[in-house]
Amino acid sequence: MIDTHCHLTFPEFEGRESAVLDDAEASGVTGVITVSTTAPDAERCLALARRDPRIWCSAGVHPLYSDKGPHDWALLRSIIRDPRCAAWGELGLDNHYPDPPAPLQRAVLDEHLAAIAASRAEGVDKPVIIHCREAYADLIPILRASGIPAERFVFHCFTGTASEARAVLDFGALLSFTGVVTYRNAREVQAAAALVPAGRIMVETDAPFLSPEPHRSVRPNEPRFARVTAEAVAALRGESFDAFHAHINATTTRFFGIPT
Repeated sequence: MIDTHCHLTFPEFEGRESAVLDDAEASGVTGVITVSTTAPDAERCLALARRDPRIWCSAGVHPLYSDKGPHDWALLRSIIRDPRCAAWGELGLDNHYPDPPAPLQRAVLDEHLAAIAASRAEGVDKPVIIHCREAYADLIPILRASGIPAERFVFHCFTGTASEARAVLDFGALLSFTGVVTYRNAREVQAAAALVPAGRIMVETDAPFLSPEPHRSVRPNEPRFARVTAEAVAALRGESFDAFHAHINATTTRFFGIPT
């Protein structure tokens, strides 16, 4: 399987990326998408992806990095063309924190969506990784109005309620779950994971954050734990791991265009 969302350029992994991937591979996690937070970070992600065939990358500006501009949209549009770049993102809105302020996040999101639209007009059709925290009512209408097909979006690290999951599904996007789904106090997230249809669900780590149970005390989280989360999600859905594993692999390949 693939860890569809981690951050290998973060300091926790500096200088030991290959060892982290070796450990992941030993656990059956044979590849990762390392997701960017800014244009310079996207360059670093691409450099890793070009160096190791187990790595793909993304190109985007995280909403909590909206204030790290000016943002080099031309650079991101160049990176997205690379075969090792699997997706845009992560981009979106985060209402959990007061900073960066909501108007700035929205302005950067609008610029980001415009860059995606321009690239799509040039024939570059890559999927979009969405960061949405306490912002579903704000963000879904914006994405709907963007003209980008809903099935090209995945809401990563879903930590919302079952009703918010239904809103995302009704919109037409996919949902991806992290180790949060394994936490005993995450009943709403577990309910959401149980209701997502096959073909609309993926699993990730968001490493170095959110280690799953029973490894919650392990820091940093690593891509090898994607399998732990996948096993937990399969169990709460009442599916065999083999069946769940097969359909998340098929979804990953279809959505990101990369082999599993």
